[in-house]
Amino acid sequence: MKRLGILLSGRGSNFLAIHQALRSGQIADAEIAVVLSNKADAPGLTAARALGLPAFHIPIAGRTPEQRDLAFVAKLQEYAVDLVCLAGYLRLLSPAFIAAFPQRILNIHPSLLPSFPGLDAQQQALEYGAKITGCTVHFVDEQLDHGVIVLERAVPVEDDDTPDTLAARILAEEHKAYPEAIARVLSGDYQVTGRRFLKR
Repeated sequence: MKRLGILLSGRGSNFLAIHQALRSGQIADAEIAVVLSNKADAPGLTAARALGLPAFHIPIAGRTPEQRDLAFVAKLQEYAVDLVCLAGYLRLLSPAFIAAFPQRILNIHPSLLPSFPGLDAQQQALEYGAKITGCTVHFVDEQLDHGVIVLERAVPVEDDDTPDTLAARILAEEHKAYPEAIARVLSGDYQVTGRRFLKR
């Protein structure tokens, strides 16, 4: 049984999609071991506790990024986590965090990377005039929204879209893409060649 650690900062909708995928069997032989947040009032933490999952706030005030991340790493290791899933966790990870879980940290981003990294990806897509955007699940490395891509799903940009309407349609695809990508990674039936994630 593989053990997932979830990091979130907000509502945790992708966390809930992952939880549902585990319950339905879309992600097999796995469980959520622990949910962590840098924000004590994150709705995702409340949701995790309501589901009976171990869920903790890791304070960050007065800590360096490395001190903060080592506190997260310690809790993830306490719960023997195999794969870390960032589900709306709005902090860059330090090299110390990434070194603790090499090629075992996933993130989801609301664009088709490498286009529109960073914050406000939907606004970036609209300002650029993109006709297609979407979401990307990727491994996390030390650069922003840069690691090897596991899975992408495309979303057309409509002429009357706003950042909010576009974000809502992308989010619906995120809820499908993230569980699928997690299942692929947990299967172990892949290899990474250069920057390419290849199914065996």
